[in-house]
Parts: sequence; C-alpha cells; structure tokens
Amino acid sequence: MNREKRTRIFERLQANDPDPTTELEYRTPYELLVSVILSAQATDVSVNKATEALYRVANTPQAMVDLGVGKLKRHIQSIGLFNTKAENIIRTSRILIEKHNGEVPDDREALEALPGVGRKTANVVLNTAFGQPTMAVDTHIFRVANRTRIAAGKNVRQVEDRLVRWIPKPFLKDAHHWLILHGRYVCTARKPRCGACLIEDLCEFPDKIED
Repeated sequence: MNREKRTRIFERLQANDPDPTTELEYRTPYELLVSVILSAQATDVSVNKATEALYRVANTPQAMVDLGVGKLKRHIQSIGLFNTKAENIIRTSRILIEKHNGEVPDDREALEALPGVGRKTANVVLNTAFGQPTMAVDTHIFRVANRTRIAAGKNVRQVEDRLVRWIPKPFLKDAHHWLILHGRYVCTARKPRCGACLIEDLCEFPDKIED
C-alpha cells in the first residue's frame, strides 16, 4: 500500500460521504464524552436509546452529579457494565466541575486523567468534539486497516500510529469516521461485502468475497 493508493481510497470515501460524523447522538462535548464512556462494549444504538431520556434530565456535569449514581444506573441499566460506567461518569463529572469549570478539556492528558476515559475515548472526543486529527482505533478500524493494508499492525496502538502517519493530511480529521462506518457496514467481520465496496479495486485484502 503506497501513498498514491491511500490518497485514492480516501478521495473516494470523501466523495461518498463528505461530512461524516459519529452515530452517537449528542449536542455538547459533555454529552459526547458521556456517550463514548457508555459505548464501551455496547452498540451506539443501545447508548442512544439510554441517553435520549438521560440527557433530558442530566446533560451537564452538575446535573449529572445532582442526579446521583443510583438514578443514573436506572437510566443506563440496559447497557453492559452499567454499574462501573455510572460510577465513572459521576466521578468524571465531579472532576470536570472541580478542575475544569464544568467544561470538557480539549487536551489528551486531561481527558485521560478522567475515570473511564482511556486513549480511544480521548481520541473520539478530541476528534469529534474538537476537530483534532486523532484516530480512535476500535475493532472496526483495526480490521479495516489490516485487511486493506492501509495501515497494517499487530496491535491497536501500532495501527493508530501508522494511520496518523500515513493517511494524507487533508483526510486525517475525518478518516476515523470513514473507516469505522466502512467497517461497520461494508468491511464487516464475518462476511465483508467486497462486491459492494467502493474501494475494492484499491484494497489489498487477498480473500475478497464477491457475493
């Protein structure tokens, strides 16, 4: 996979979806942060169902703290690991109030210091809320990067670093969304839809499925 081929891949992805974004429903950086924390080992659909009602009663750090752990758990009990996630969201909300004037910080170190926020979550927030050219590598992006050979790697961090280094800069800000959507709906885990893939001729996956 060379630079020219990568450029052509992202030109097509951009032409197909000029303004990609997350499928998580949010209106503020705080809502996005909470939704991303909830999305670990859960689907965006399940998170959106839970937060639709939650954000009507608590969509700021102070409102979330006022809601409390018990009521928060009832709102998110349909989501996996909801007990731990509720504790982390309340602790994170308190830190945002005490250290960041109730605002979500836009730097990695401060984000990763929050309970329940790892590198991937920080990357999603930095990219989606603040427009920074970060790459949050989940299972979909890891699969697509390795299959296509856009940025093959043995682990998540290796793939992340290579994507950031090798994706042409004009496409880097939106690349996270293009790749995750491509992995979610086209380059699926069990049976990739190669015959319906707009970058099939540029992809270096040797075992394409044409059905």
